[in-house]
Amino acid sequence: MASYSVVRRLCHPFLFFTLLFASVVHAEEIELTKASIADLQTAMEKGALTAESLVNMYLTRIDTYDKKGPKINAVLAISPNAVEIARALDKERKEKGPRSPLHGIPVIVKDVFDTYDMPTTGGYAPLKGVIPAKDATMVKRLRDAGAIILAKVNQSDWYAQPDIMASSTLGGSTLNPFALDRTPGWSSAGTGAGLAAHFGTIGLGSETGFSIRTPTSDSNLFGLSTTSGLISRAGQMWSYITGERGGPMAHNMYDLALTLDIVAGFDSADLWTANSLGKMPEQPYVSFLDKNGLKGVRVGVLKEAWDFSPVDPQVLEMAKNAIQVFADNGAKVFQPIQLNIDLVNYLQSNSFPSRYERIAAINAYLAQQGPNYPFKNARELLLGHEGIPTRPNDVEALNNPIDLDRDPGYRATLQGRAALREMVIALMDRYQLDALIFPHKLAGPLKIGPRTDPERQYVPNQLSPITGLPALIVPMGFTKKGLPVGLEILGRPWSEPTLIKIASGFEAVTDNRRVPKSTPPLQGEVIRY
Repeated sequence: MASYSVVRRLCHPFLFFTLLFASVVHAEEIELTKASIADLQTAMEKGALTAESLVNMYLTRIDTYDKKGPKINAVLAISPNAVEIARALDKERKEKGPRSPLHGIPVIVKDVFDTYDMPTTGGYAPLKGVIPAKDATMVKRLRDAGAIILAKVNQSDWYAQPDIMASSTLGGSTLNPFALDRTPGWSSAGTGAGLAAHFGTIGLGSETGFSIRTPTSDSNLFGLSTTSGLISRAGQMWSYITGERGGPMAHNMYDLALTLDIVAGFDSADLWTANSLGKMPEQPYVSFLDKNGLKGVRVGVLKEAWDFSPVDPQVLEMAKNAIQVFADNGAKVFQPIQLNIDLVNYLQSNSFPSRYERIAAINAYLAQQGPNYPFKNARELLLGHEGIPTRPNDVEALNNPIDLDRDPGYRATLQGRAALREMVIALMDRYQLDALIFPHKLAGPLKIGPRTDPERQYVPNQLSPITGLPALIVPMGFTKKGLPVGLEILGRPWSEPTLIKIASGFEAVTDNRRVPKSTPPLQGEVIRY
């Protein structure tokens, strides 16, 4: 269950931080596509907005833009009871006050997180219509805080391998609202596109490799991949037992920090979160937001992070300009600093741990499902479905099971992971750095098409998921073609407060957010009070 004390104590600093960080709290009107949670809560407190009317605004946007108009194709399922839940939360607000700053706020959720009232499919056609018995821990914590789980969204197929990149056998391809011929990132593509199109206020993504950070970068958002172990994976489809992460994606840092406060922390259903005990800050994450957050921080520009592909010269220039923002606003910038390794080759040569852990992870997820779940083990789930393209690595792992206790290749992979983590921390120690900064990608979103086409090859920077170190993506603007790109801020273990401070400082002195031209504001989305 969510930490009740966290939910309740957030209501006290909420008023203070609303005044500090809401962009238009003192205005007489706000626009849905520009509003923060603080803005929406202020409108609710003044009686100008209800959770029910907010839900209906988002439902109208989904109806207008998801399967019609530009056909973004992000949404797989909509909560059948969203309006009724919102109405009940409005009544509760009047009678008892808000549960937390997320009271009445609609959330869109990647379809790897179990929801008791909607199917959880991973975008996999054989799971169409399958509804789990209970919520994932992250989802339950959001509901307990008064948030409304509005929709489940599309993604890269969790279990199959379609020919088209970043698509699913159930939902097909999700389009990037900023460029309709391009993907909004990989596995959390629906969360990225759905937030970019304003189908919800905040969203949940998950990451085995690059599936929070890349959709965040490709969708002009803020997104956080936390220190491995900070957020529970219970009730979440996963592939990476020793590193899988879920995390918040949002339009601004205030919303992101509020969401993190609700979902982070120990969960006895996922003992990996025991790593977080004694490591979380005593104050809420939202308290670390700082409009002057760049002043006095020490950051290093990681040289090896510029070696990935593809490369767009415009993005290189944008990254240099974003780094200059740090220096211009009081940060101590060390550049370049380097690990003195071939990082690209290191990441490709050191097998990703999920290669070994995936089948065990799938079986662990299935073991937590109820007696009526249609598949009991990974073999039943992954094989034997006509017309569904299987993943060759899954077939190999099923036919030749891996002994995680003794397999020498797996053991070498874990050793390589630990060595890289030590190298990165040692580099930050050498310069006494608060964080490393670098472009998350060196090019904008890729065009949708066959995954094997040369123009769709992407070598991601897997430094964060391999090391388990936290990384926060902030928007650094658009290319001349209107393609969004993000800057990555990589921190020390459990340094989320520092990353929030730095990112909010960067946000305060930049103006890199846009509403996509394909999904503009609709009539009735201006809230006056």
